[in-house]
Amino acid sequence: MKTLLAVLSFLVVSFAQAQQKDMTFFITSTGPGKGADLGGLKGADAHCQSLAKAAGAGNREWRAYLSTDKVNARDRIGKGPWKNAKGEEIAASVDDLHKNSKINKQTGLDEKGQPVNGRGDSPNRHDILTGSTADGRAIADKDMTCGNWTKSGEGAAMVGHHDRIGLRDDDASKSWNSSHPSRGCSQENLRSSGGDGLIYCFAVK
Repeated sequence: MKTLLAVLSFLVVSFAQAQQKDMTFFITSTGPGKGADLGGLKGADAHCQSLAKAAGAGNREWRAYLSTDKVNARDRIGKGPWKNAKGEEIAASVDDLHKNSKINKQTGLDEKGQPVNGRGDSPNRHDILTGSTADGRAIADKDMTCGNWTKSGEGAAMVGHHDRIGLRDDDASKSWNSSHPSRGCSQENLRSSGGDGLIYCFAVK
């Protein structure tokens, strides 16, 4: 019996690792720990790459889904399609991602294939940093990126709800990438409104 259980356990782990190797999308299980100061786009991309490598999916180039004052998030992430750690497709293309995204509480998994806490969980971590409009572009005339992802004090960042649930029954509350500004840029302020400095990561190729 012990031998059979060991074999079954090995097969389950091997299957999970194989799926993660083919993964092309995930939500970070943790942020760098400095609030919205991600070290700019370069630091955010490196964070995605590091987590992907640890999960066995480092054979691809990974980018963070983030806009800055001069860069659109939608232009950073390749052409798609993208699948989570369980092989579930979350979007077939950039247009599909922004018009018919399948990201939700069940499919918005971290790099380990685990669900990310949402509204109703403790703690709530559904605020995902994006700095973007609903169509994945930079927000004009206002800094919603905490200084292009270099600040961990005053300021604000646009966040999305990966679980598609908010305080109201409106489009913004259900948006995966453009729900509301954060209360600040520090880790404490991000947590106070249901975040934890998490970001979306996409495989470019």
